[in-house]
Amino acid sequence: MPKAKKSGKRKKFDYNQDRKKMKKKFIKKNNPRIENAQIRNAWDNNKSMARNLQEMGLAFDPNRTLPIKKQRLLGEDRETKAPVGLVTKPYVLNQLEEEASRPEKDTKTLSSDLIEYAQYMIREHKDNYKAMARDEKNYYQDTPKQIKRKINEYKRCHPAHYDAFICQVA
Repeated sequence: MPKAKKSGKRKKFDYNQDRKKMKKKFIKKNNPRIENAQIRNAWDNNKSMARNLQEMGLAFDPNRTLPIKKQRLLGEDRETKAPVGLVTKPYVLNQLEEEASRPEKDTKTLSSDLIEYAQYMIREHKDNYKAMARDEKNYYQDTPKQIKRKINEYKRCHPAHYDAFICQVA
């Protein structure tokens, strides 16, 4: 009966492996980088994930955090109690709420070619989108609806620029 492969061989030490680098790689894999700055600053590596989040006032397991009514056979309702945790780092929660309540800026811009295209079409045809679709400068053969969408996008992304252009044309 044949033996299993490599059963008789002893393990050899690999001198080409950098043990220090392997250890760093292992540690980095086990402790991934926390993206949020507030949570990263308040994190304690000596405590468990659940404990850290509990101290910050965040939920580790939403099923335990929110009380759930369980139905019994006899029809009586029993509410499971949520564990009452001590929030020792409430500033993290306050910072997260403040950051979430800030309005997000619209950073979308259009290319200069598209702006030029929209301006040309408005200059030549005002608001006649069918004529725009038949124009020779309509290289991509956009339909009237597509052209209208592009012009509306131009109005939305650059309102001041659009208003100045309209005043100049009119």
